[in-house]
Amino acid sequence: MVDVLALVEARLRTALGEPDARAAVTFLGTDRVEVLRFQDDDQEGPIVRYATLGMSAQPMSDPTAMLADPVAGPRAELVLSVRGGHADTDKVLRPLAVLAASPQVEGVVVAPGASLDVGEPLWPGAPFTSVLVAEPGGLVEDLELDEPLDPVRFLPLLPMTPNEAAWKRVHGAPALQERWLTNGTDLRDPSRKSVPLD
Repeated sequence: MVDVLALVEARLRTALGEPDARAAVTFLGTDRVEVLRFQDDDQEGPIVRYATLGMSAQPMSDPTAMLADPVAGPRAELVLSVRGGHADTDKVLRPLAVLAASPQVEGVVVAPGASLDVGEPLWPGAPFTSVLVAEPGGLVEDLELDEPLDPVRFLPLLPMTPNEAAWKRVHGAPALQERWLTNGTDLRDPSRKSVPLD
């Protein structure tokens, strides 16, 4: 059997460089989830990227299915990018691990357009308690696995304020993303305000 997580970590290193920190979280009755931290720079300063490692070890199964298929089904890892040095974002490790474990714990399939809520600030003082799952393929390319395994998709997470999350429930993910784009919202700003929604 192929070691999916070794391939996933290799793909993350190819795309994001060497991780400078990693932490592991284990929840009762689930596999261990690691969160790797990568440092990067753009024109406006340091970017910190957090990527889960462990969510893709098992395929996500339809919660209505009587038996989970141990082979077939979508696989994913989560990637969160924030501007470094503005907030204690390293405390996001546990909330990220909780989200990565949710397919095993709650039987949910995490897919683009979904909202994931951790029920508390993503890090101390964060104006966000939930994230929007964005389309994969930009930062880290999908990892193709041998048949019959589905590819691993690396899903970007976009933090949402409670107002944005409520607005998205009514109007949908594309409308919220359009609103962010129109307003030039820096989605990597760890202390940004909600986008105008009226």
